[in-house]
Amino acid sequence: MDILNNLLQGFITAGTPINLLWALLGCTIGTAVGVLPGIGPATAVAMLLPITMKVDPTASMIFFAGIYYGAMYGGSTTSILLNTPGEAGSMVTAMEGNLMAKHGRAGAALATAAIGSFVAGTIATVIVTLFAPFIAKHAVKLGPPEYFLLMLLAFCTVSAVLGKSTLRGLTSLFIGLAMGLVGLDQISGQARYTAGVPELLDGLEVVLIAVGLFAVSEALYVVLYEGRSDESQNKLTKVHMTGAEWRRSWPAWLRATVIGTPFGCIPAGGSEIPTFLSYATEKKLSKHKEEFGTTGAIEGVAGPEAANNAAITATLIPLLTLGIPTSNTTAILLGAFQNYGINPGPQLFDTNGALVWALIASLYIGNVMLLVLNLPLVGLWVKLLKIPKAPLYAGILIFATVGVYGMRQSAFDLVLLYVIGVLGLVMRRFDFPAAPVVVGMILGPLAEAQLRNAVAIGEGSFAVFVQRPGSILLLAVIVAVLVLPRLIRMRRRHRY
Repeated sequence: MDILNNLLQGFITAGTPINLLWALLGCTIGTAVGVLPGIGPATAVAMLLPITMKVDPTASMIFFAGIYYGAMYGGSTTSILLNTPGEAGSMVTAMEGNLMAKHGRAGAALATAAIGSFVAGTIATVIVTLFAPFIAKHAVKLGPPEYFLLMLLAFCTVSAVLGKSTLRGLTSLFIGLAMGLVGLDQISGQARYTAGVPELLDGLEVVLIAVGLFAVSEALYVVLYEGRSDESQNKLTKVHMTGAEWRRSWPAWLRATVIGTPFGCIPAGGSEIPTFLSYATEKKLSKHKEEFGTTGAIEGVAGPEAANNAAITATLIPLLTLGIPTSNTTAILLGAFQNYGINPGPQLFDTNGALVWALIASLYIGNVMLLVLNLPLVGLWVKLLKIPKAPLYAGILIFATVGVYGMRQSAFDLVLLYVIGVLGLVMRRFDFPAAPVVVGMILGPLAEAQLRNAVAIGEGSFAVFVQRPGSILLLAVIVAVLVLPRLIRMRRRHRY
């Protein structure tokens, strides 16, 4: 009963005209940030921190939260229409969503992304409301061995499911892992694989790699290999979801919410892992496997987008209850709290209860705002596909170039962007999946750090991975992922 009373009080605070205006402003800016590659919510919040120092803390936090989850909504738009992920979490959406757009189903893809984001975000917000202390208490028990095995599970799943063969998937994954090694060693501080280039000391930018592999390679591929291809593939047939698409989407939304919410509670790579795992799950369970990678499967858009938003919303659980940021943006939000002299943690609900509950209430309000902002614009967004290919893809290259240059104002980044774009072109030409490259690059350094920490805990012994129940469970799941599909295939061969 106390939770409901506190939430009601939060709605009263968040529902004041000024706070509603800040929420709307945050959602609008967040959507624009998601559409523009290279900016990202963490950068946007960091840039706006000085401006909001004179603003009431509650309004400021509502504003920043709106930017945070608004960016997840916006990232799906360019991913689907232009194959240009505005956010790393939107990479998987680009895979099936852009194929749907090319086959006249952009409206359905945008609609399932928007509605799935709303459903998953709302359910995750309910979980934040009811179970924040309970979930955070159990998530924090995970140690380095569990984190490493969790990432190893992501590697196995991604390399096995994405791509036309496991070998191609593994090759792409190892390219990403190699990219993740560039920069300063996390423990010794020694420069690794930088070739004496100062710009590489900080490592490779994930957004730069994602834009190069997806947007630049897409534009180059169209120019070199498609040329004056039949434009009828982009003919728009409808801007809404059919009954069959609704029936295929809602189970994916629910499954993805279950997958994405726990990942928001742990520092294991942000929203990228649950989106890939959701895609893998939908590909395995779908009755329309022939659509994946060809005409575009709506489950491949519905699941990852819902997982993305569920994970993003759930990151507030460890931030508010433990003061632990589990993503770049929540780390910036932690700094924003501290700028106001507020320390997130177990005492936050007691010392600043009004702010916390107003923030949670604003999540419900913001999800509705984003749905209202996005769904009516589906018809407007899909008109982008009527633009002739030449100016459209020229615009994508300009868009990608300006976005990447805006990150660090570095000419070296632009050279690297187009080198990565050519690599993506070669990979696409020979059917090597691009997504495992980004997964390996993001999770490689994290997995390395957790492996070192785990071995240090075990005093140099790898037995630490079989001494904890969580580790044993994850090892069993990894073995099942690697072995079961092969056993099933062998059994089918013997049967026929």
